[in-house]
Amino acid sequence: MNDADVSKQIHQMVQFIRQEADEKANEISVSAEEEFNIEKLQLVEAEKKKIRQEYDRKQKQVEVRKKIEYSMQLNASRIKVLQAQDDLVSAMREAASKDLLNVSHHHHHYEGLLKSLIVQGLLRLKEPSVLLRCRKEDVHMVNTVLHAAKAEYAEKAHVHPPEIIVDSIHLPSAPSHNDPHALSCSGGVVLASRDDPQAVV
Repeated sequence: MNDADVSKQIHQMVQFIRQEADEKANEISVSAEEEFNIEKLQLVEAEKKKIRQEYDRKQKQVEVRKKIEYSMQLNASRIKVLQAQDDLVSAMREAASKDLLNVSHHHHHYEGLLKSLIVQGLLRLKEPSVLLRCRKEDVHMVNTVLHAAKAEYAEKAHVHPPEIIVDSIHLPSAPSHNDPHALSCSGGVVLASRDDPQAVV
């Protein structure tokens, strides 16, 4: 084999080695590109997941804040309504107390009111023996209407007239201009079962 043949053969071997090297390099490049794309996709998905989780967390915080704010506004509204109801009840109580005080100064009307209150109390208690408490200044008027009240109750309830004991302990007297904050009572009566003093009307 002469030098030209040897040189040609060497050149062919170098070409073959280069071709194999190029193919291998190309395979490595393609494989590296695939791995890079896979890793990049995984990183992107991981970041997307983090972003979604962060968004969900913030959305839940917003929802919780909204619920808290709504609850606070609802409670504030309820407090206003309750305050308004309380003010109205207080005003009605005060007005009723003044009206009752005015009625108590008109003996004829007040006697009729006392009798009606005693009958209503007896109808609610439905007891054969009752303790009645009134203001000290109303004792005489209560004793005046007591018999008629018992008879009316007995007729309405279809029972025997009950025993009514007028208590020696009295309700507070009418409000005083000298001491408007003192415990007072504008009038009326309180009835309780003698067997169960907690049952009061």
